[in-house]
Amino acid sequence: MPLSAPPPASGQPYLLSASLDNARHLSSLLRAVHFQDHATCFATANGLRVTVEDAKCIQANAFIQAEIFQEFAVQEESVTFRINLSVLLDCLTIFGTSSLPGTTTALRMCYRGYGYPLMLFLEEGGVVTVCKINTQEPDELLDFDFCSTKVVNKIILQSEGLREAFAELDMTSEVLQITMSPDKPYFRLSTFGNAGSAHLDYPRDSDLMEAFHCNQTQTNRYKISLLKPSTKALALSCKVSIRTDVQGFLSLQYMIRNEDGQICFVEYYCCPDEDITEAEL
Repeated sequence: MPLSAPPPASGQPYLLSASLDNARHLSSLLRAVHFQDHATCFATANGLRVTVEDAKCIQANAFIQAEIFQEFAVQEESVTFRINLSVLLDCLTIFGTSSLPGTTTALRMCYRGYGYPLMLFLEEGGVVTVCKINTQEPDELLDFDFCSTKVVNKIILQSEGLREAFAELDMTSEVLQITMSPDKPYFRLSTFGNAGSAHLDYPRDSDLMEAFHCNQTQTNRYKISLLKPSTKALALSCKVSIRTDVQGFLSLQYMIRNEDGQICFVEYYCCPDEDITEAEL
């Protein structure tokens, strides 16, 4: 049973209150976007979005739908705050990352509003721990303006295909080159490392390919240092949607199924590498 949090001492209602029978569902998703210490949290009636950015070049979003929670209530149209993600993860795993078989950590999460801490009530095996995490003024985030009307190419791949690619390609390369085309090579990943160039091609009728919608040939390069954080989400996922827009911005959307069979999404946006010229391609 999820915990019940005491009412605020002031009588002021919580703007956000949510409960989970298994805190690990939340911590594993947050770990998939944990490549910077701080994150911005957005809560609406639809659920929780946690956004992490680095160098205005890459943005990661973890989407936890309201249906994942046993209870999820937001008293305003949207509630936004910035939080130290490292501290939040430490608190969520305060009882350890691997529970004994049959035991889970129940979570109750409450936030009263601007200037107040995020309250976590965690219970496992009859032991209750209360954590208060200071919140901060949210930063203005990048808007990648990645709407479906601007998408040029899109494929959906079984995640094992991309996991194998990252294992086989030369990660001493500074960039990953992605080619998406309605004609051969259809979908190609290329690296240019110490051992020379390496290419990995996926035909459009590959067993790993679930959908293939390419309208024009595009070749773009992305810094591997920016893409590496997304491998955390890749490791958890079962499918990945790979999209590019007219400017070459990349969207990697990972579909993640938790232990209870519920579906969540983690999405990464990445800017193309501007240090190369058309001639190099």
